[in-house]
Formats: sequence, C-alpha cells, structure tokens
Amino acid sequence: MRLGAAIFLAGALLVATYFGIVLTWSYSSGERAGWVQKLSYKGWLCKTWEGEMAMVSMPGATPEKFYFTLWDDRIAAEINKVMGRRVSLHYEQKVGLPTTCFGETRYYVSRITLVEEIPLAPGVVVPAPKPAGQ
Repeated sequence: MRLGAAIFLAGALLVATYFGIVLTWSYSSGERAGWVQKLSYKGWLCKTWEGEMAMVSMPGATPEKFYFTLWDDRIAAEINKVMGRRVSLHYEQKVGLPTTCFGETRYYVSRITLVEEIPLAPGVVVPAPKPAGQ
C-alpha cells in the first residue's frame, strides 16, 4: 500500500514539475505586426482566445497569416478595441504542451501595441489610416 502511494505521489510530482517548466519556459519570443482579422473565444472544456493576424511584408504582396492564442481576457479586450488597425503583437512560443486545452497554437500573445505608421522602406513611412469617427 505504501509503495503504491509513493509511486503515485512521485508520478504526480513529475507531471506537476513538467507542466511548471513548460508553462514558464518559452522556446522563442518576438514581435509580429499586421492586422488582426479574427479573434474568438472557443473550446469544449478549456476555453481560450484564438486569433488570426494578416501580415504583409511589402505593399501588394500576398498576406501571410499568423495564428495565435491568448490566455488573458484583458489583452483580448484590447485587441477587440483596435480590430482592423495595424498592431504589433508580442508573443512567446511554447512547445511541449500536450493538449489543446492550453490553446490551439504554440504562439501565446502577452502584449499588444498599436502601430501608428506603416514602414514602406528604410526612412519612408506612411501614417496608418484611422477608423471613421476618430
């Protein structure tokens, strides 16, 4: 009986340690800029904010999509306020999370910044258009 309890406790401690490391450590971090096109709160049991941002490297180029996950409702509210405007998202890439309960992507956004200018070339910028009514 004691051996079984010790094995169970050791296994639970290993799993808790693994999740603690994976949730606090990030494989990479960085910034991506573009226009957030979609943000939805979804999941069967574990709900997370899942988003999609269109990134354009040069005018006229085909946009690349950046899919991301949010855990913070406050940041989701900030993104909803600036939807359709150019933003920069700070993200951390986490690997090793075993289920989609933590999110559908590996990219977890932790900060958003509104971008007021669009760089066309070094030293050449165009002011970002403001939404109607502002």
